[in-house]
Amino acid sequence: MSKFKTFAFTATAAAMLVSSAANAGCGINGNANVSILGNDFPALHAVFSAAEQCAGDGVTIIKNHNKDFKNLMVPALSSSPAEYSAVTVANGTLVTLMNNDLVRPLNDLVEKHGAGLNKTQLVSVDGKIMAIAFMANAQHLFYRSDILEQVGLTANDVQTYEQVLDAAQRIRDAGIMEYPVALNTKAGWNLGEEFVNMYLGTGSNMFKAGTAEVSINNADGVATLNMLKQLSSYSHPDFLTFDSNTTQAMWEGGKLALATMWGSRTAGVLDDEGSTPEVVNGTNFAAAPSFNGGSTPASSLWWDGFVISKNVSDADAEASFVAMMNGISTEMVQANNDAATWLINGYKPSKAASGVAATAMNGASPYPMLPFMGALHGAAGAELADFLQGNESAEQALSDMEAAYTTAAKEKGFL
Repeated sequence: MSKFKTFAFTATAAAMLVSSAANAGCGINGNANVSILGNDFPALHAVFSAAEQCAGDGVTIIKNHNKDFKNLMVPALSSSPAEYSAVTVANGTLVTLMNNDLVRPLNDLVEKHGAGLNKTQLVSVDGKIMAIAFMANAQHLFYRSDILEQVGLTANDVQTYEQVLDAAQRIRDAGIMEYPVALNTKAGWNLGEEFVNMYLGTGSNMFKAGTAEVSINNADGVATLNMLKQLSSYSHPDFLTFDSNTTQAMWEGGKLALATMWGSRTAGVLDDEGSTPEVVNGTNFAAAPSFNGGSTPASSLWWDGFVISKNVSDADAEASFVAMMNGISTEMVQANNDAATWLINGYKPSKAASGVAATAMNGASPYPMLPFMGALHGAAGAELADFLQGNESAEQALSDMEAAYTTAAKEKGFL
C-alpha cells in the first residue's frame, strides 16, 4: 500500500494558516482547452473565476460547479479525452481518482510553473506530486451567541456534544426553537461524513492496524451512533435531507441555534445576503465539540486542492495547470480573503476561519487517506438511516455497515 505524504494540518500550520503559493500569471502558449469541475461553494467560485481570466488568445475555459461532482468525476475523467482537464479534490476524492488511475503526476508542471508553491501544498505519493492544496476545511460548531445568552449559556458551555444537547434542551424548553440543531445528515455521503467525524472523536482506529479489515463494530461505534441519534432528535424531522446548502439556508433564515457545518460556509453566513442583521451579529464559530469523555474534536481535517487529468493532451494539461495557478493567486485571495481558510500567500486569518483553526489546534485528525476509506464512508452513508429513524439498534446498524463495507472491499480487491 502506498503511503500518502500529504499536507499535514498541524497546530503550527493552524496558527499560521499561510503558505506562499505563487501567482504564476497566465502566459499560456498556443491554443488550449481548459475545463474545470468542482464543488459548488463561494471559495471555489472565486478560484474558478480567477482561473477563467486566462481565457482568450486561443484559450477556452469552461467551468462546472456541481454539488454532485463526486459522482461525476470518475466517469468524466475516464473518457479519452477526458471531459474535464482539471478537478478540485480533497483528501478522500483524490484517493478515488488515483485508485482509477485518472490523474497525472505534476512534478514537471510544478518545476516549470510552481516555483513559489510551499512544500506543504504539494500532495505527494511515493515522490510523485499528485495534487496542489490551496485551502483547509473542517466541519465545526456554528452557534448563536444571542440565543445561548437567552438560556444563560456562553460559548464555554457548548464545548462538548453532551453540552450541545443540554443547550438544545434549554432552547426547546424556553420555547425559542423546537428544532435548534442541525448537522449535514443527508443520507449518502453527508451522513457517512458525520459518522466518520464522530468516530474520529473517540480516538480509535477504523481499521485493524496495517490491514483493510474494518474495526467499528465496538463500544466506540455504539457511542458514535447514539450521539448522532441524540443530536438528530433536536433536528427537524427532515434531517435525512440536510446537505450543506440546506443547513446554510436554515441558518441564514434564523431557524437554527447550533449546527455543525463546514468552515467553507462561514463567509456565506456572515455576508449581507439571505439573512438578517440579528442572525449575522449573533453568529459565532468554535471548534468541533468532543464527546464521550474524550478531548479530540469530533471532526476531520481536510485540504482542498486541484488535480490535472491524465487523459488530456500535454498542452491542455499545462494550460490547465497555469490557469489553476492563476486561480489560486495572491490577488484572488486578497479579493476573497474571508471566503475560505486559504493556504496562499497574502491570506489574513479572520473570524470566518476561526472555527477551522480552533478545530485543528485542538487536535482533530485528518480525514483518512486510505484507498479503502471510500468503501467504509459509502457503507456508513447507506446503512445508518434506519438506525437514526429508530428502526434498528446501534449494534444491528454497525453489523449492517460492516457487512456492506466487507462486500465492497472484496469487490474492489482490498480484502
